[in-house]
Amino acid sequence: MTTELTLDAGQLTSAYAEIQDSRAFLVVHVDEADRPSWVVDLVDGGEVTFGRSRGATIVVEHEKVSRLHARIWRNGDRIHVEDLESRNGTRVNGERITGMHPLFPGDEIAIGHATVVLGVASQVARRTRVAEADAFEARLEAELDHANRYRHRVTLASLRITGDDRVIEAIARSIRPMDLAGDYGGDQFVLLLPRLSREEAETALRKLIDEARVLHADIRVGVAIAPEDGPTAHELLERSRAALRQARTAGALVFAQAPQPANAEDVVIVAPAMRRIYSLVDRIADSNLTVLILGETGVGKEIVAEAIHQRSNRRAGPMLKINCASIPENLLESELFGHERGSFTGAERRKIGFFEAASTGSIFLDEIGEMQLSLQTKMLRVLERKTVTRVGGTDEIAVDVRVIAATHRDVEAEVRAGRFREDLYFRLAGFTIAVPPLRDRVDEIIAIAEHFVHRVATELGQPAPQLADDAKAALRSYDWPGNVRELRNAIERAVVVQQAGTIAATDLPDRVRDAGRRATPILQEGHLKDQLRDQLADLERVAIVEALEAFGGNQTRTAKRLGISRRALIYKMERLGLKPPPKSVDSGD
Repeated sequence: MTTELTLDAGQLTSAYAEIQDSRAFLVVHVDEADRPSWVVDLVDGGEVTFGRSRGATIVVEHEKVSRLHARIWRNGDRIHVEDLESRNGTRVNGERITGMHPLFPGDEIAIGHATVVLGVASQVARRTRVAEADAFEARLEAELDHANRYRHRVTLASLRITGDDRVIEAIARSIRPMDLAGDYGGDQFVLLLPRLSREEAETALRKLIDEARVLHADIRVGVAIAPEDGPTAHELLERSRAALRQARTAGALVFAQAPQPANAEDVVIVAPAMRRIYSLVDRIADSNLTVLILGETGVGKEIVAEAIHQRSNRRAGPMLKINCASIPENLLESELFGHERGSFTGAERRKIGFFEAASTGSIFLDEIGEMQLSLQTKMLRVLERKTVTRVGGTDEIAVDVRVIAATHRDVEAEVRAGRFREDLYFRLAGFTIAVPPLRDRVDEIIAIAEHFVHRVATELGQPAPQLADDAKAALRSYDWPGNVRELRNAIERAVVVQQAGTIAATDLPDRVRDAGRRATPILQEGHLKDQLRDQLADLERVAIVEALEAFGGNQTRTAKRLGISRRALIYKMERLGLKPPPKSVDSGD
């Protein structure tokens, strides 16, 4: 498809005038780790060619680049790009072109795995086109992909602008050629500002706010920065919008807040079972053990996973979360491991997967019990080799990631039924945590409910209401099949509908209000013994694994450290399902 110019005659004249008597240049990025970006001047009457041939001005050695692929040239106030009948085509701003095509400041040209941005250095105010949402997000994803490989930052600003319609045009004229403005409809706009430090981004955005004030416009800005606030376009947009919601006054500039540790916001620990769980979390946090969290839907498995990450020595790295049940099987592999350009229909650029993006941090694989067997095999290989291979690629890429998985399924039953690989289960269950359902934690229900009351009231900017006695009785009586998640939803509703500062039973959902009072369940002696045995086995497993890691798998030295015989160690390892490292060396010294 050939792109068509959408500027009218007057706009074309303005755009051409900007180029006349100005310095034009190309910012070139080639997708190779050892090739940094560089700038090539485009003089009047000159041209720059791209291709695999050594005769090209810029050599791009890639299988999808033709010998002479494309050329860009300047003639006075006109700059054009021409596709030289290449096999895989040339794209301008994401659209494939044929033949000759005019270029304007800020345009992005894709040639194989090279990206070229046209810039113009001029004191003359210019009109930069504002991208639609889809085009903006495509550019954002490309910039994040490049930033991940070359370790630079990408700033995304969400803007709410009310007042003068000229404000966004003024902003678009004042940003750098490599920056991009996007229109999300109504008074919602976004700005992409690559390769700026936080301080530089703040200075640039405050300057834009000052310019808007001159035009008597109300502008509010929320900012998120990759990789700190998220490595993906979706996460960055969400974080910048969340920051924008906190920008409550004209001229406000709010940066996304660092995620709070799990125990600072959503963890209420009262029940003995939960105290034991978080005691275990503290014990295992700094190890590299994979952790499998079991429990019904809504019990808070993700919160436990966050606590493990936040209390570990990986807390400075990212924690990425992916729900294996919410992504179609044919896309999940690409999300986890990434893909190369052209590996399947629609794969127009290389994509970094979650495992690579989570480097030096943790990855949370929620609902791993829903993963198909074909993908389980590849997941096992990643856990064993600590490398990933992108879809369509052949290179093994080393990854340094702590894996935490969760499921609501009975995994052992799934193994017996042939729906889950036993070897993958053993790999994931380096340490297992079972989170009890809320109905077995009756002592915590009121404490958790009051926590949610205060949090929701704070978000609404109102005093926190009290829980009436009949509301407390109803909350304790209900079975909570949806667990903590259902309780949170019920409290959010109650805070909104309550009157006179008190939540009564009538403010709760019908199913909760009408639940009959039930006695607090009493754990039978046998169940207590089972729990205690399981917790002791977990502690023993941690001690053995840590000692094995310390001595490189040497069983004799490990047994000596633990104060037991080597035979006793082997027996315990077999009983606990621990396999010796595949390359352990046991010299017996």
